[in-house]
Amino acid sequence: MLSPQNRLKNKKEFEEVFKKGKGFERDFLFLKIKKSNSKKSKFGFVISRKINKKAVARNKIKRRLRGIIKGEISKIEPGVDAVLIVKKDIEKKDFLEIKKTTIRLLKEAGILKE
Repeated sequence: MLSPQNRLKNKKEFEEVFKKGKGFERDFLFLKIKKSNSKKSKFGFVISRKINKKAVARNKIKRRLRGIIKGEISKIEPGVDAVLIVKKDIEKKDFLEIKKTTIRLLKEAGILKE
């Protein structure tokens, strides 16, 4: 589970990233990032009901993405607020494919250190 210090928590934080953030897209994921003054990086996840009507399936996708980010959080530069938006077709992908795409997207955005 991603620690609470590394999560975007309220609507205001999400809206700020959406308004002022820069977007990156790859396959079934869209990433919006915005620099912040915080010493920690914060992540939020958006999974629409259009992806799947069942909350159980949407929560499974969120848990997978949180797990991937938790594993990479030490390599992510501090002071970044980011929102990962899930698009169609993610349900057909296995965990390793989701992880590979997420890491590639973070590198493309320039927030993942090697």
